[in-house]
Formats: sequence, structure tokens, C-alpha cells
Amino acid sequence: MCIIFRVLVEDVQQLIKKQKHTNVALTPRGTSLYYEMYHPLEEIYLWMSQITKAYPSVIEKILIGSSSEKRLIYVLKVFNGTTSPRGALWIDCGIHAREWISPAFCQWFIHYLVTAQNRVLTNILKSFEIYVLPVWNVDGYEYSWTTTRFWRKNRSKYNGDQCVGTDLNRNWDASWCGPGASNDPCSDTYCGRYPESEPEVKAVAAFIRKRLDHIISYISIHSYSQMVMFPYSYKFSKSKDHDELNYVAWKAVTAVRSVHGTSYSFGNSAKTIYLSSGCSDDWAYDLGIKYSFTFELRDTGTYGFLLPASFIKPTCEEATAAVSEILHYIVQTI
Repeated sequence: MCIIFRVLVEDVQQLIKKQKHTNVALTPRGTSLYYEMYHPLEEIYLWMSQITKAYPSVIEKILIGSSSEKRLIYVLKVFNGTTSPRGALWIDCGIHAREWISPAFCQWFIHYLVTAQNRVLTNILKSFEIYVLPVWNVDGYEYSWTTTRFWRKNRSKYNGDQCVGTDLNRNWDASWCGPGASNDPCSDTYCGRYPESEPEVKAVAAFIRKRLDHIISYISIHSYSQMVMFPYSYKFSKSKDHDELNYVAWKAVTAVRSVHGTSYSFGNSAKTIYLSSGCSDDWAYDLGIKYSFTFELRDTGTYGFLLPASFIKPTCEEATAAVSEILHYIVQTI
């Protein structure tokens, strides 16, 4: 039997080294090139402090909790100072450690919000707040930089478990530990001991529940596959808002294509990618946040999680266009 194959990456280790190549002399205020590089957790923490100090009238850093290894988890609130906002929009990045383009997008998007003269986003910020969680899985992200590049889960440890970590996107109370999740602690899709067993999940869940009457949209940024998806993940049947969410997702992928010609697919998650249970977007939707979406950024497998830094700018430009399109639709509709 003859097996036809094609080598996608000649030297994986060299590609990892190139991803980690950072110039610490670059600062967020000094050059836009800062946002075209991947940054380790320590630099992202520093960036959060710097950009908050640089734009104190429009960015607030909010401590929402700590991780399994007691690292701090911050949300950045972007606003224009209005005393009575009509609502808030949520975006999170980095729930899976190895998906480095995701935190890179959140950094890019925050910078874009406060520096770009984008009429759509400027108008949104006149009456809405935007919450952005730049790195959710802080322990796992740090571990992916220092130890195992393809690490996915958090770094929780429980007595009796031989393996470390829970998949934070299988730990939600949305058909928890059903299809597409595992009860094996050694699995990459381990669902945890019970829903919201992980402090990282608990912190975000508490933050959103406290503001449930305020948050009208939930967007989670992942990689890779080039998709815009919406509930449900845990079952094939359509949600009651399927037609509208499908339309908004179509508008988003159309916006993506208009920037660099990149093609994204779209649809409800179970049919578009695969069945998965205990996911954050399903939880948000079932909680009452209708406009719940998950992005899978570039690419479709050539580089996968090792997307070179040279792709950060075009990836973030097109994703920003898509997110802007979704947010614009939502604020015009409600």
C-alpha cells in the first residue's frame, strides 16, 4: 500500500523558537510592531498595566479572581466614561493555553479600540462597555511558553489524579461531561470534577452572573480552523435563535473575507466543527445571553497552533472586522 503524504512544517522546533522571539525593547506606546508579536504572560501583565495607565479615562483593569496556581486573572473594561451605559459586550481570549493567536488578538483589539478612528466602534463605546479578558488560562499559557508548547488545559492538581489539568472549555454547566468531553483526568478534554470546579471558570462565571442584566453578548476567541460558530455545541438540534445567529455569523465571515480574502465557515458548533459539552458559549447562551459566538482564528492546519508571528496582523485585522460587524448588529438590534 502506498501512502501519499505532504510535510507541512519542516522543522517544528525552529518554528516554536521563531514564535517566542520577542523584542522586549518594544513597548505598546512605542510601536505598532509590539502587536505583531507573541508575548509571554509576564509581558502581557506588564502590557495591561501600561495600557491602563496610558488610557485611564477609557480602560479599567478589573481583578476577577486567581488561577489554580494563584496567578491573577484580569478583565479590561473599555468605555468612554458614560455614567449609564446601555449594556456591555464580552470578549475572552486564551481559554486554551496553546492557542497563542487568541491572546494576541485580544491585545490587538484593545489597542485598536483606543487608538483607531473606527466610526462603528467609536459609536458603540458611546453607549456600551466592552469587557475583554486577554488571557483566561494564565497557568496553562505560562506553561506553554516554558515547558510544553502544545499544552491545552489549566494546571489544576487534585489528590489521587495522576495527570494535571482540566479543559476549561469543558468545565461549564452546559450538558457537562457529555459528548465531546472526557472524565479521564489524563485527557486533553477532561471535564473536571464537577461544573465550575476550576477557579478560572468560577471567576468568569461569577463575573458574568453578577452582570447578567448588563452583558448582552458573549464572544470567545479560539484557534484554529477559520470558523465563526454559535450554540449549540452539545447537541445537533438548532437553538430557538438559530436563524438570527446564523445570519449574524454570515455577516461576520463576509466581513472577514472583505479584508484579506480569507474564507471562514460558519454555523452552529456541533455541525460546523464537532460535538462538545461543557462549553462556555453554550453556558452563556443558556444563561440568557442570546448573542453568543465562538471564533476559530487562522489557519486551517498548515501551521495550526504554531501560526507564525507574521500572520498576527492580517489575522487580527480580519477578526477585528468580524467582531465589529457582530457588535454593530447587536447594538443596532436591541
